[in-house]
Amino acid sequence: MKNQDISCCNVHIKSTFNNIIITLSNFKGDVLAWASAGQKGFKGAKKNTPYAACKTAQDIVEKGKKMGIKKINIIVKGPGGGREAAIRTLSNLNVMKIKDITPIPHNGCRPPKKRRI
Repeated sequence: MKNQDISCCNVHIKSTFNNIIITLSNFKGDVLAWASAGQKGFKGAKKNTPYAACKTAQDIVEKGKKMGIKKINIIVKGPGGGREAAIRTLSNLNVMKIKDITPIPHNGCRPPKKRRI
């Protein structure tokens, strides 16, 4: 694979209730770099805090600057707590657009029965 000059790419933020995963990819979908709160040393309930999201996003910003990335598109998925903190930290790079692709049910599955005590 040739080392190409990439100045614009996508940043995918997957924020669940247990962890946050941030992936840096080109427009074809090839992963250039990734980071997660668990990789940065956070464990348990601390993985989905805004502070953990900031540290994870800072790691991605550093990796992106080393590659020469100047412009990013942010794609956010999931209901986790660190979404906004990660987006704020990623604004150190030039953000072109932010897209939220969190799946929303349109009255899909039947809910479980009421709990009887």
